[in-house]
Amino acid sequence: MDIFSFITLFGGLAFFLYGMNVMSTGLEKIAGGKLESILKKMTSNVFKSLFLGAAITIAIQSSSALTVMLVGLVNSGIMELSGTIGVIMGSNIGTTLTAWILSLTGIESDNVFLRLLKPEAFSPIFAFVGIILLMCAKKTKKRDVGKIMIGFSVLMYGMQLMSGAVSPLADMPEFSSILTAFTNPILGVIVGALFTGVIQSSAASVGILQALSLTGSISYSMAIPIIMGQNIGTCVTALLSSIGVNKNARRVSAVHISFNIIGTIICLIAFYAANAVLKFDFVAESINPVGIAFVHSIFNIVTTAILLPFTKQLEKLAKLIVRGDSVGDSVELLDERLLATPAVAIARCKELTVEMAELASSSFLKSMDLIFNFNETVAEQIDNDENTTDMYEDKLGSYLVKISGRSLTMEDSHDASNLLHTIGDFERIGDHASGMVKAAREINEKGIVFSGDAKNEIITISKAVSEILSLTLEAFKNDDLEVAKRIEPLEQVVDKLKYKLKNMHISRLQQGECTIEMGFIFSDLLTNYSRVADHCSNVAVCLIQVADDSFDTHEYLNNMKSHGDNTFDEMYRAYKKKYNV
Repeated sequence: MDIFSFITLFGGLAFFLYGMNVMSTGLEKIAGGKLESILKKMTSNVFKSLFLGAAITIAIQSSSALTVMLVGLVNSGIMELSGTIGVIMGSNIGTTLTAWILSLTGIESDNVFLRLLKPEAFSPIFAFVGIILLMCAKKTKKRDVGKIMIGFSVLMYGMQLMSGAVSPLADMPEFSSILTAFTNPILGVIVGALFTGVIQSSAASVGILQALSLTGSISYSMAIPIIMGQNIGTCVTALLSSIGVNKNARRVSAVHISFNIIGTIICLIAFYAANAVLKFDFVAESINPVGIAFVHSIFNIVTTAILLPFTKQLEKLAKLIVRGDSVGDSVELLDERLLATPAVAIARCKELTVEMAELASSSFLKSMDLIFNFNETVAEQIDNDENTTDMYEDKLGSYLVKISGRSLTMEDSHDASNLLHTIGDFERIGDHASGMVKAAREINEKGIVFSGDAKNEIITISKAVSEILSLTLEAFKNDDLEVAKRIEPLEQVVDKLKYKLKNMHISRLQQGECTIEMGFIFSDLLTNYSRVADHCSNVAVCLIQVADDSFDTHEYLNNMKSHGDNTFDEMYRAYKKKYNV
């Protein structure tokens, strides 16, 4: 094998890995941010988990990416260890599809229709269509489909290059002498595991084995242990991703590698024991790419069938390997590993922003109750919750900036922009809750008592603010634009109510019905109410504007108020009547 063939081989491997990366990235984008919610909902049953793991791996064409995702989800406290076991088993089955696709390179036939299945026949068409979509399509999803098609074509071209580069090896006696070493099954397993671990892609290592099989020098007895070793080697990515995570997350990697090692031991012993008794004829025969794909699938299906009833035992084994109590484990709210799948990372950010919004809203509702029923314990809890919302904003802001630097779909980009715009508003609502606590504490310490009219006015505006907070949470949690459109008219009512109550209070002040000190506190309360309504309006407008691909909030509000929107006017009049004083 000359130097040119070596260069071609490594060039082919580079094309193969690059094509696989492009295709996997495109498939992850198409899959979108629903992966996380699907994983959480469908892992209660081991059979559902199995199907889910296979389906997601087929969808994103990477069992390693799925396992890294699972490590991140467990480290974030989103998933339990037990829920990942079935998914891991399913991912091992799902990853065998790649080998079947690559086996098309080994088709040899004079039949025109069969020859059309060979990659060199259809890959150029895929590449051409992919380039057209990438250059001409206006929708991001279509461009992503184009990237997938180009990635697939590059992958297949790399496979062809590798196949062509290794074909001269068939006539080399040195190559034959090296292969004799692989008659030892233990060595075959070790070589398969090491090579796959180095390149961190079982698909690539299986592809190279399929390319080598085209020389006719690889027998079934050599290939079977190597394929088993490749399944062990693919665990390296998960092992590397488990560095620096909590115990339960490390146990995900332990389950993954235990599953493959146990499966290899059982299948290897069973196969060679059966061969010793039955003397299989095919063992010494040359294996082809289809045979490799078949062995790869059978190994993973048989291993899963054997170990599926023992998921509890696999979990216990993982806990024995990674010892210690996980109760006190620290949970990473936003795991960096999830950035490898931006759609999942954004879905996680949305969850935490909803938690932040609920906490800020709950704090403000509690703070309104303190005005007439002060409780120091509740007041301290609200102040502590305000620190928590500050923490949420800091972590989410930094994490979302990192996500924004990734390659995102239009939908994911909208979601990231939406979250970046709204976390500040939710944090400020938490701040105003603390402002209300300060005012309530002063009312309590100084024994201030509001007049009957002032009390009724505070109750009325409190109800209006309670409703606008409820609408904002509902709109944000469900991305409900119809609910979001009801927020701005109510904000206008709260705003007008603030000025009306302030004027009524000034009138009472002039008539000597209240004190200057009470006036300052009353004004502070009204300011907090009004500002919270403003932040709710900001969230609603952001939801509507991001959906319309626009970020000019002031223009949107001006257009809504100045163009005589009948729906807006009707809702405004209804709210004005509801919260009249």
